[in-house]
Amino acid sequence: MNRQELFDKLKTIVGENNISIDDAILFTYSFDVSQFEHSPDIVVRPSITEEVVEIVKFANNHKIPVTPRGAGSGTTGGAIPVKGGILIDFTRMNKIKKLDLEKLEVIVEPGVVLANLNNYLAPHNLFFPIDLGSSKMATVGGAISNNGGGLRAVKYGVMRNYVNQLKIILPNGKILISGIKELNGSNFNISNLFIGAEGTLGIITEIVLRILPIPEEIRVIMAMYDDLESAAKTIPEVFMAGLLPSAIEILDKSAIIAINKEHPDINLPEDAEAILLFEVDGSIEQVVRESEIINNICKNMGCAKIEKARNKDESLKIWEARSLAGVSASRFREGYSRVYVGEDITVPLIKLPAVLKRLRELSTKYDLPIIVFGHIGDSNLHPAITIQKEKPSHLEKLEKLMDEIHLLAINEGGVVTGEHGIGLARAKYLEIERPEELRLMRVIKKMIDPNNIINPGKIDLDKIYLEE
Repeated sequence: MNRQELFDKLKTIVGENNISIDDAILFTYSFDVSQFEHSPDIVVRPSITEEVVEIVKFANNHKIPVTPRGAGSGTTGGAIPVKGGILIDFTRMNKIKKLDLEKLEVIVEPGVVLANLNNYLAPHNLFFPIDLGSSKMATVGGAISNNGGGLRAVKYGVMRNYVNQLKIILPNGKILISGIKELNGSNFNISNLFIGAEGTLGIITEIVLRILPIPEEIRVIMAMYDDLESAAKTIPEVFMAGLLPSAIEILDKSAIIAINKEHPDINLPEDAEAILLFEVDGSIEQVVRESEIINNICKNMGCAKIEKARNKDESLKIWEARSLAGVSASRFREGYSRVYVGEDITVPLIKLPAVLKRLRELSTKYDLPIIVFGHIGDSNLHPAITIQKEKPSHLEKLEKLMDEIHLLAINEGGVVTGEHGIGLARAKYLEIERPEELRLMRVIKKMIDPNNIINPGKIDLDKIYLEE
């Protein structure tokens, strides 16, 4: 079926103004933040579940690939239509449909931007705890697909902990409503099969999310260290003291320098080898007590200097600095650009000092900057590699460095992704990390999607279709 035939059919579902086969527009959907690129044959922008149902039914009947896309802020190629076909852009399905103050639930569509959701909830003294570095553009649907966690995962968990119900369009076009039913603990929670599946099993069109009251008091602490390993060794001590901060983040020296180049007004202390950022929330009494304990632990672990945010504006400035770590990585060394290939490893807490040390050794070995930051309280590091993309030698070194970083995580008992997903970027490592689980994932994929139409080519699931 050619593009014009696709256009003529699908425009009857979403309307002529919400569909495109123009090459220039298709190009804008051919990439995300990763280095991968492939254009769809057609882009459709549905506004209601019923339109998605008709699109999927049509695609399944004709065995046409379908790729769901939110904001395109992913770093692994998860929203790239590597098999062409139909790309479903969910930006029109961005409604917050209902807020239930008694149940502390909100019903949303997948295109709702995370930051917009919290802006909506704030006047009700409520918040949604999943706070990604990309929250100003990332959507609820995308965060569910990757089971995102973000800054506050150390205390509040990940997307899986806040999804009460999903409306899912299966590959055959049937609607599945899955999730928690009150006072019913006897059934499988089928939602968990789709959360973190990166859009490969079905297409989510409506979500019931659990939300929380905003804590009475929030305080931010910034601890500067003269060596990176001492900063990492502080984290277990905080947990052993019985504390659970709402956030614990790390910036290494290269991240500090890069952030200051991107935004000089922030003026982080460049004499520090590492900075730990703690956020403590709860009652005023609890926050005061826990802040003092953290202060003492940091000093005992060799912290050179501690600063506490005195008000909300100072807290926001500190978190603004942290939010710039990813986008500013390319500023660290003149002429170098960040490539998203190995930036999401998670290792056991006790292994963090050794892993951080090894990352520095690898940076020296390959003479490529690795800017390290991340959710260290959740054992999740984002080592951002920067290269000169026009140099073939850098591309060769990048491939080797990428392998070393991912194998480092696996060999230390960790995983190759904590929250950004597998997509295309990390698919080859799953056979090493969890081969039996991958085989089971392929079986599940083929059972649910026998024609392999839903987001094909991702997470290395396609091999099972080649075994026929």
